[in-house]
Amino acid sequence: MLASLSAAFSGVSLCTAGRVLSQQTRNTFILKRRTPPKLHKKNEKPGKLRGRHFVYDLVEDTNIKKKPNLEVVLTTFVEGIGSKGEVVSLKPRIAYNQLLLPGLGVYKTPESMAKYAVAETDEQKEQHSSAHAQRTVNKLESIVLAVVMNKDHPWVLERWHIKASLRKAGYYVPEEAIAIPEQPIAGPDLLKQNKEFICTITVNNLEKARLRCRIHHWSTEPSERLPYVTDHWLQPAEPLFGEPVEPKAS
Repeated sequence: MLASLSAAFSGVSLCTAGRVLSQQTRNTFILKRRTPPKLHKKNEKPGKLRGRHFVYDLVEDTNIKKKPNLEVVLTTFVEGIGSKGEVVSLKPRIAYNQLLLPGLGVYKTPESMAKYAVAETDEQKEQHSSAHAQRTVNKLESIVLAVVMNKDHPWVLERWHIKASLRKAGYYVPEEAIAIPEQPIAGPDLLKQNKEFICTITVNNLEKARLRCRIHHWSTEPSERLPYVTDHWLQPAEPLFGEPVEPKAS
């Protein structure tokens, strides 16, 4: 035999204008008798319940029961979640705090889906290729990329140098998505050591990230190597060019 018991408990007390207000919470516990009482015949008085009949086993506690995800229609683009008009399924805590309360989403209903459906004019104005593209842009713009070049042999900076340096740093970027400065950067030239320049990374053929890069010379001969600089990205650096220049794609 299962029994559903509802109990109201006093929650956090709030003090307002000298008065204490107690907020009530209602929790449900589903219990089962460990020893069910015997059945009685029709039109006969039920037998007296003993102490063993009041021993219950807990079947379900709604406080620890996992709540199902909420389906929310986004009213605007939300970084890392989706674009306007998309239906997303999220945990209740995330849906309430990050979408419903700030007004970035509404409950999924036929009316809300029709209201926030993306029209063709909205698609043309869309500035985000995906929900996570802006996170990629933010991450690329937060780093300082060390571009290690040879100290013993002549070189001219090309896009594949930036691609290799990004791969060494843990970022896999296709070469066609990299734009380097139009003004040639050649070496070896110790005057360019730790000087900073800007490259542009295109994400999904739409978003643009300005990547800060610094030249570092390296020699295969240990005696010819420059002193190691700890946390070079935290050190101030001069611009490689006197004025900012627009990066080029090829």
